[in-house]
Amino acid sequence: MTEGVYLYLEHDGKLLLVDSKGKGPQIPTKGRTYSKNGVNWIFRLPKISEVEAMGIQWTEKGKAVLKMEKSSITVIKGHPEISWPEDWAWKDDVISDSMVHPIARESVYRSLHRLVSKVLIQDENKRILMAKVKRGHFTGCWTLPGGYLDHDEHPYLGAARETLEELGIKISIDETNSTIISQNIYTDEGISFVSFTYLVKTNAKDLEFDLKTDEIEEICWFDIDNAIKSAMSWFDLQAIQTLAE
Repeated sequence: MTEGVYLYLEHDGKLLLVDSKGKGPQIPTKGRTYSKNGVNWIFRLPKISEVEAMGIQWTEKGKAVLKMEKSSITVIKGHPEISWPEDWAWKDDVISDSMVHPIARESVYRSLHRLVSKVLIQDENKRILMAKVKRGHFTGCWTLPGGYLDHDEHPYLGAARETLEELGIKISIDETNSTIISQNIYTDEGISFVSFTYLVKTNAKDLEFDLKTDEIEEICWFDIDNAIKSAMSWFDLQAIQTLAE
């Protein structure tokens, strides 16, 4: 694949691949690791003209710019207007075949949601607890406590775990807590984040903090207006504006 524009068409877990001449659909071999006749790849994402030649109609859903070594490739994500494509590749198999071009495999990786769970802690005076973080996407900014979910972890358990790890406080969260679920793509890499944020009401005097000093610089209580002004994360803003009472 050379620099240019390619199309990522996915339908119910299946992905359209073509060969080096643009013929498809092609099926990868799961677990294949060897090179064939000195060629590093045999399947790739199609170009728009190649999809049009197949007679496939599609609608654009998003766009990402992928930079690998010296190449910069634009990948348009689209939804094909067809019935379930039985003869397309399972996206999980695409990742595990080394003869599929890295851009296609990277596109599958970026198509997976990143799951984050957070907590909006509000005290008896309706103040909101925020932490200034030392690392991550919002280094040096005020955020709500929380972080990435572990595999096979329920969001409310993840929010409680992250709060304990970051701030050293145990809070009680379950499915009865008020919750907001939000989704957004906020970089040109095209990675989708899904955030679960739970409202927890507490008395500030009952909390004894033990900050994770390599991650949290400081904490502070904000009134709602100043919390909105201080929050840099789109997800935090959605949560404060929706859940804060």
